[in-house]
Amino acid sequence: MTKLFSRFAAATAFAVGTLAFTAPAFADDAPTAPPPDVTITGAASVVSQYRFRGLAQSDNKPVVQATATLTHKSGFYVAFWGSSATANSTPIAIGGTEIDVWGGYSHSVAGVTLDGGLYGYIYPGFPAGNYYEIYGDVVKAYGPVTAKVGVNFAPAQKVFNLNFSSAQRSNTYVFGELSFSPAKTPITLHTHLGHTGGGFDYGKQYIDYTAGVSYKYKALTFDLSVVGTNISRSDTDRAFVSAPSCAGLGFSISTCSNYWHRPAKTVAVGSITASF
Repeated sequence: MTKLFSRFAAATAFAVGTLAFTAPAFADDAPTAPPPDVTITGAASVVSQYRFRGLAQSDNKPVVQATATLTHKSGFYVAFWGSSATANSTPIAIGGTEIDVWGGYSHSVAGVTLDGGLYGYIYPGFPAGNYYEIYGDVVKAYGPVTAKVGVNFAPAQKVFNLNFSSAQRSNTYVFGELSFSPAKTPITLHTHLGHTGGGFDYGKQYIDYTAGVSYKYKALTFDLSVVGTNISRSDTDRAFVSAPSCAGLGFSISTCSNYWHRPAKTVAVGSITASF
């Protein structure tokens, strides 16, 4: 959840300093209205496929997504995000819909933004998959470059009973991001690198990555990214593919191998987002 912050500088004109206090007030000099206590922002997207931490959640098929955030001037906020997803029989089938709800607090100190809170993942068509995480991240801008590092921790909960490739009862996800937005251009280059370790392993602890470019035109943002993981076919074969399990699915060994590895393949993901 990246947020952009701006720093404004003010200059004092010494030559006319006295006049500034004695000149009569005109309509244009009227004080500006204070910022509202609460702001609401949102967006809607069409995405070529839904990838979460590198893994396919929509069977590599297009989805629609939407989000909205309510932020108080104190720094507290609540938000939701929703996506269509996979409902059919795939290795990662989450019931057709995902709804995320989270809330937290964000504060900037000396140009560094600290953010943290509680994040919930809700799957109306697959309640057994519901879970929550505690998250925190730090953001710092260096001119046109913005750096972000963060961690999401999922404590022990029932969702971890679903992953037979990992016996761990919690999960830690750590990540780093870099983005570059050249001044006076509508283009942003962005990268993401994350590591999943624990109950959400996919055959093994793994790394996911994203590298892409976005172009902003008025309220629209167009993005094209490469998304993938370091999970090889041999990793998924070792964890998931065996003659008994493939027979249970009614698959040949080769079909079974493709079935389990497909969600982890590196792909291109395109999206169009309208913001308000």
